[in-house]
Amino acid sequence: MSPLLSLAVLGLLVSLALALATWVLSLPLRDASLADRIWSALIAAPALAYAWFLRPDARGLLMLALLLLWALRLAIHLTRRNRGRGEDRRYRAMRERHGAAFGRRSLYLVFGLQALLAWIVGWPLLAALVHPAPLNLLDLLGALLAATGIAVETVADAQLARFLRDPRREGAVMDRGLWAWSRHPNYFGEACVWWGLGLMAVAGGGRGAAWSLASPLLMTGLLLKVSGVALLERDIAERRPAYRDYAARTSAFIPWPPRRGARP
Repeated sequence: MSPLLSLAVLGLLVSLALALATWVLSLPLRDASLADRIWSALIAAPALAYAWFLRPDARGLLMLALLLLWALRLAIHLTRRNRGRGEDRRYRAMRERHGAAFGRRSLYLVFGLQALLAWIVGWPLLAALVHPAPLNLLDLLGALLAATGIAVETVADAQLARFLRDPRREGAVMDRGLWAWSRHPNYFGEACVWWGLGLMAVAGGGRGAAWSLASPLLMTGLLLKVSGVALLERDIAERRPAYRDYAARTSAFIPWPPRRGARP
């Protein structure tokens, strides 16, 4: 077995083991949304395993630092946001559909699937570590894009958290700061992180360069069509009528100046 394949299998096993342990914990708590709280760990843990067995070069160290910064920020954010809220409504709906069998089925429907997706998302670092090469301009552009993405996510989440704490927000829509330019600036920042890391993997060349782009492609697809924009906007206009006007004047994903008639 080639070193690349051996490490890839190791990373998948690490991600699956962490997901399995969290699934066991979720059963007595009846909280499948623990899978969301460990999402960043499911990506970071295999990356640390790769780095343990390989000596990272400058590209690998820079990518690992960016990834760990991303993972730590997201873990802290989700822990603070979800503390005391119980199971997320998406998983409550799944629990109702599957009935008593949901606990068992959540092993593969939620935790196993999350582990598999997280493993694929982490491919850029694996590709970079297996094929070391000197840093170049594309690396700098990728690192800048990833760092910008982390900054955008951080600012967007802080702005939204401040809005949600405002007792006067009843019936209102968050349309200030970054949210005036994008309805989902946090998801845009997330996509930037993975495209940045993907570019750095490509910059290193080697056999893993092309397939490592599956990571940003998968993440962008999830954010736009599955667990991000599409899921959140499915019924939000019904729950918050003011959202229709906000959606009419504001870009859904890529930040862009509001359409004419928008409030400053």
